[in-house]
Amino acid sequence: MSFRDLSALAASQAGKRVGPIAAGEAGRQFLARAIDGFQGFPGAKETAAKQLSRTGDVDQAIKEVIEQHVRLAGLGGFVTQVGGVMAMVVTLPANVAGLAAIQLRMTAAIAHLRGHDISQPRVRIASLACLLGEDGVTQAITARDLPGTPRDLAFGPPLTDEALRVRLTSSVGQHLITRVTTKHATLQLVRRVPLLGGGVGAGMDAFLTWQVGRYADHELTPALQVERG
Repeated sequence: MSFRDLSALAASQAGKRVGPIAAGEAGRQFLARAIDGFQGFPGAKETAAKQLSRTGDVDQAIKEVIEQHVRLAGLGGFVTQVGGVMAMVVTLPANVAGLAAIQLRMTAAIAHLRGHDISQPRVRIASLACLLGEDGVTQAITARDLPGTPRDLAFGPPLTDEALRVRLTSSVGQHLITRVTTKHATLQLVRRVPLLGGGVGAGMDAFLTWQVGRYADHELTPALQVERG
């Protein structure tokens, strides 16, 4: 079976789980918790401020934020992938939420460093949309689930319509869950191949996070100068 065939099979299996996962707590609540933080997981502002204080330069701070979260994603990926194909049914929802939280804090920290107000719904959704990557954003726009790119959203008008905010968050979340679930289902199938182990999961999560960071760096262009303090 080729890797493409494995991916297709994984997508089919993942699709059966998307509905229940999307309707769960991870799909509804991780956005606010990832950006604002919780005990043991500092928020995006604190994360950004720490790197900016250390480097004294916005661009260097963004680079450090990306590298920090790539390392975290690699560690978390290894831990959550040490189960097996059968454990995927139990661990996958937590893994999706965990990886999304790491990546979302990273993109929101980049937005904050670039002068965006990450308390604003449009900036939060823009930060979330970055997790889809360029291809995923294009697909979401084509499906009319997203009105524009993360840059369009970040610089767009305020989202005052609550129903619209909920719909956009849900739409982006649905695309994200499908995307990440498919990738991890593919990984679990690939892990059946001899000589591949848990490190594959760590590498995939780290690489995906690096891609998301680069995309956010490109999309979330400066809004205003950020002062240190």
